[in-house]
Amino acid sequence: MEQELVQRWKGKVSIKLKNTTEHQAWPLIKDFFNLHKRFPNLATCYGIHGSNGEPGCIRYCAGFSLPSDGFQEVSWSKERLVAVDDVEQCLTYEIVDCNIGFRWYESTMRIIGDGDADGGCVIEWLFAVDPVEGLGLEDLVGKYRVGLQVMARKMEEEIATSVQRNEM
Repeated sequence: MEQELVQRWKGKVSIKLKNTTEHQAWPLIKDFFNLHKRFPNLATCYGIHGSNGEPGCIRYCAGFSLPSDGFQEVSWSKERLVAVDDVEQCLTYEIVDCNIGFRWYESTMRIIGDGDADGGCVIEWLFAVDPVEGLGLEDLVGKYRVGLQVMARKMEEEIATSVQRNEM
């Protein structure tokens, strides 16, 4: 019997941070074990293997808005940091285990300076995933878009608070 080849879904969302430079945003994205500080609906995130921000490290995330497999109340995933590029300000990670319906998943987050005089930057979040039962690609992209909007707002608030503290 021939196995049907399924095309992976690919998505990309991005957002401009007007009050945050790429050099301020990058350390927050690279802080792999502390995504819960910036990502909506993520109750917890912590390292379970390796050093934070180093390729090969693994984090455990729980309590986000993607559906679980129905047998457990809390959605969770274990994610491995595959690559970090401090020059290009991007990182790539993959899900190694989860209950949210992803059989294969890889994602890249990137910070891009937008060249404006005001020093803003853009966050891009790209992902590729095997199709998820009960969820459409546009639904998934929408969840990422909303999540990135909230993440950007939280990052700008965190940076503004840090700048204010340093000015005192």
